[in-house]
Amino acid sequence: MTSTKIAVIGGSGIYDIDGLEGAEWVTVETPWGAPSDAILTGTLEGIGMAFLPRHGRGHVHSPTTVPYRANIDALKRLGCSDVISVSACGSFREAMAPGDFVIVDQFIDRTFAREKSFFGSGCVAHVSVAHPTCPRLGDACETAAREAGITVHRGGTYLAMEGPQFSTLAESKMYRESWGADVIGMTNMPEAKLAREAELCYASVAMITDYDSWHPDHGEVDVTAIIATLMGNADKGRNLVRRLPRLLGQTRGPCAQGCDRALEHAILTQPAARDATLMKKLDAVAGRVL
Repeated sequence: MTSTKIAVIGGSGIYDIDGLEGAEWVTVETPWGAPSDAILTGTLEGIGMAFLPRHGRGHVHSPTTVPYRANIDALKRLGCSDVISVSACGSFREAMAPGDFVIVDQFIDRTFAREKSFFGSGCVAHVSVAHPTCPRLGDACETAAREAGITVHRGGTYLAMEGPQFSTLAESKMYRESWGADVIGMTNMPEAKLAREAELCYASVAMITDYDSWHPDHGEVDVTAIIATLMGNADKGRNLVRRLPRLLGQTRGPCAQGCDRALEHAILTQPAARDATLMKKLDAVAGRVL
């Protein structure tokens, strides 16, 4: 059995949780650079928690400059077992309205200016992301949302765009009509891929703020309206997160999907050919197999 420690990656307001005991901001050093910010650690209902502001307090990182590798490495070093990503998204579906939540289960990665792997020259590895989120964590997030009275949709495809600009109308229509995406955001990739490489269970909760630009009755994205919706979503997000410790429990067995064993047969580079410098950097994310 593995002790549960829940990591929440999200924006300001999500980590201000009533009842968090022993709350302390800790600085974690990683070989991939500094994480987005210090990480708030504590316990909630006897279960370890770690809250990482994805963009840093004060929103200092754009979606492109978020240090994704350092963030995931830092959470792994802190002993986190489960990662819940909470992020603002636009919706391509009329039924997925602003204020609703979506438990994402698939991604289309359109980012192009980010480091997407811990591995590379000197140690090559290929993990499967056919099913990039953990159903067990998705179940817990869905149950927590319903208990909190949140309108939640189970299952959806998240289109990850580079940003920081929002979509053109033509892009929005293509993603919705031709590609079948349900929501659009800028931050869950390569985050989900890196979590899989680090053998962490990962779930994505999309908090809908707008209809992107495809909707004939809403027009282009209105940042003022997004911010207003974000404030309400933050309250909902906190209500969801505070229910997770009870639903996930203090211990768990091996992940049924194998998230915690993703590197079992993924590393192809033979031991004698591996780069020693890269091996040192992989001590946290791949230490179990190296």
